[in-house]
Amino acid sequence: MTEIRGIYTLWLREIKRYLRDRARIVSSFVQPLLWLVIFGSGIRFSATQIGNLTTQQYIFPGIIGQTLLFTSMFMGISVIWDREFGFLKEILVAPISRFSVFLGKMLGDSTDAVIQGVIVFVLGLLLGIRLNLLMFLEVLPIMILVTFGLVSIGLTVASFIDSLESFGVIQSFINLPLFFLSGALFPLRGDIPIWLQVASSFNPLTYGVDALRTIVLGNAWPPLHPLYYNILMICVFDVAMMTVGTLAFSRRK
Repeated sequence: MTEIRGIYTLWLREIKRYLRDRARIVSSFVQPLLWLVIFGSGIRFSATQIGNLTTQQYIFPGIIGQTLLFTSMFMGISVIWDREFGFLKEILVAPISRFSVFLGKMLGDSTDAVIQGVIVFVLGLLLGIRLNLLMFLEVLPIMILVTFGLVSIGLTVASFIDSLESFGVIQSFINLPLFFLSGALFPLRGDIPIWLQVASSFNPLTYGVDALRTIVLGNAWPPLHPLYYNILMICVFDVAMMTVGTLAFSRRK
């Protein structure tokens, strides 16, 4: 019971901290909007690449994936802030396991990231992309699974770093390759180089974007992998990163 209460308390703390930061909530949809409106309107793929889809329709699932990635990784900064103000030390000496500490923060940050993804989903409706409630209910579990692993990366990285500046540099170093190698902005088939296809296969976000695109676009877009395979790969990634994250938190004194 103590473990569950500790997890819930940490989860609730992260949610409250996020909801009170209204400036971040408002600004969170500016970047996806720029990608969808400017990139989606200014770039045109050939019909052989995306069929009868518009560029905005094709990149929309990728922009959801980008939002989940950038938000999830940024949430790792909470570890550095908590360390600076001494709150992390208080958490670590609490009578709950390090796994519960990590799980509570991970679930809270994942919830924040999913909220950001939901905002982008609603934004798609405003831009005229065909979406519906059933599609949202199918997409939501995928977004949750994707954020688990990505948030775990951010928390793990932050547990080894002592300054906000260093975290920002490493965050960009991780975010950009994951984003551009995920197929969020262009198809990972056809005339692209073999090395790019191979590199993308080792990118966990590739499977998340492919799963989102499978649900959102349906029969209008042939997926890279079956949906069950994408979900399996995401789950393997989540378990691996949660294990690494727990070990990272366990090493802190």
